[in-house]
Amino acid sequence: MTNELDLQTLAIHTGVHRSQFNEHSESLYLTSSFVFDSAAQAAARFSGQEPGNIYSRFTNPTVTAMQERLAVLEGAEACIATATGMAAITTCVMGLLSAGDHIVASRSLFGSTVGLFNNILSRFNIETTFVSATDPSEWQAAAKPNTKLFFMETPSNPLTEISDIAALADIAKRIGVWLAVDNSFCTPVVQQPLKLGADLVIHSATKYLDGQGRILGGAILGKRDLLMDSGIFGFLRTAGPALSAFNAWIILKGLETLSIRVKAHSDHALEVARWLEAHPNVARVFYPGLPSHPQHTLAMRQQKTGGSIVSFEAKGGKEAAWRIVDAARLMSITANLGDTKSTLTHPATTTHGRISQEARAAAGVSDGLLRIAVGLESPEDIKADLARGLQ
Repeated sequence: MTNELDLQTLAIHTGVHRSQFNEHSESLYLTSSFVFDSAAQAAARFSGQEPGNIYSRFTNPTVTAMQERLAVLEGAEACIATATGMAAITTCVMGLLSAGDHIVASRSLFGSTVGLFNNILSRFNIETTFVSATDPSEWQAAAKPNTKLFFMETPSNPLTEISDIAALADIAKRIGVWLAVDNSFCTPVVQQPLKLGADLVIHSATKYLDGQGRILGGAILGKRDLLMDSGIFGFLRTAGPALSAFNAWIILKGLETLSIRVKAHSDHALEVARWLEAHPNVARVFYPGLPSHPQHTLAMRQQKTGGSIVSFEAKGGKEAAWRIVDAARLMSITANLGDTKSTLTHPATTTHGRISQEARAAAGVSDGLLRIAVGLESPEDIKADLARGLQ
């Protein structure tokens, strides 16, 4: 499939490999293993001398189709799919790093990512230093001789802080480390980190890539040699955090509508953000598409839209925030995002509830903060749902 086609067209036609039945929709290959024509072919497949499917833990035609499609959208040479977004991060780190290595990471990360770095990787003598998401000089200052990886998500969760990908890529290349960017919030429709100099892109496909809250999935994208020869694919093959064929098929179908969904999400989010910013019971709104956002200019330079995550601080702290949550009738009270249905989350007691009060404060997650993942409902109905609790 030629890359001269528009992104929306590539999201529909890439990765289509028809079987002998010449089906129109992509095939779903629900099989654990694959049969070989001979002993010689089996040996050649297992040794890597001949390409082909072996075992669905690390080779499956449906998963391959999904990997091809997402790689084209991100402008990547290769993609490795995993069972979840956290599995993608774990596979990336365990595939690239060894005991004694060091990570510099954004202070503004998803709570489970912070837990992985602080509580699990530290047991294997992989140390992490957390720095400002928005000040590149802190990344340079935190780097050590044993630093191997810069890791960030932009926009951040939940404050939508914007990291300067190109600036951090320059620093990473100058000191010889990899830069990994979690692009789950934006998707390749809004932002393509590899084109800005990143080495690796991480996705929780559970979010917008599926788009309807149905399945779990993850992905790692980048240059072929970095993914396939550095140990990332080897970790997947051996440790087994694999994406199922069924979930890959669901993501394939989700990618077909990604462009039109993300545009609608973004349009609705901007309208809701503007309304919240004018509300007397809202102390502050965090949305990259608003001129009031601290990194608005940067966001509009490296993103095509402001995205669909809107966070805001309710006047009155936790009590006021919980009142808004409990008054919601349309929005789902759940921590997931990227769904056609709008979701409402109180980060301090959910997504960031297991990290320390000090870490929450450092990340700017106050007791009055709420995060909305704006869905595809009418923006007027979303505003009415919020208005009930904001009175």
